[in-house]
Amino acid sequence: MVKSKEFDWRSACPISSGLDLLGDKWSLIIIRDLMTHGTRTYSEFLESPEQISTNILAERLRMLTSINLIERVDRNGVARNNAFQLTPSGAALRPTLEALGKWSQKYLKSFHPEIVRLD
Repeated sequence: MVKSKEFDWRSACPISSGLDLLGDKWSLIIIRDLMTHGTRTYSEFLESPEQISTNILAERLRMLTSINLIERVDRNGVARNNAFQLTPSGAALRPTLEALGKWSQKYLKSFHPEIVRLD
C-alpha cells in the first residue's frame, strides 16, 4: 500500500486523493481490462485499442500493484506467462467505473458520437 510518507498527496479530500492515484490517463483503462477479461498478461494489455506504450504500461502495473489494486498471477512458473488480476480493493472499483461509463453514454454522446453502449 502507498504510505503517506511515500506519496505527495495534494489534500486530505477523498476525491482528490483517489485522483492522485488513479487520475492519470491509463490506470483505469488497465482496471477496466481486468474487469472485462479477469486476467491479462503484459502483451494482452498492449493489444487494447487505446494503445498504451510499453514503458507507461510497466510503470502503471508497478504502481497499481504497489497500492494493492492488482496482483501478479504466476502461470506455470514461466515469467512471460505471468498475468495480472484485480485484488478485492481493485474489484471494488467496478461500480465506480460502471457509473462513469453510464454517465459518459448519457452526456458525451453529442461530443463523441462513436461512443458504444456498455449494456
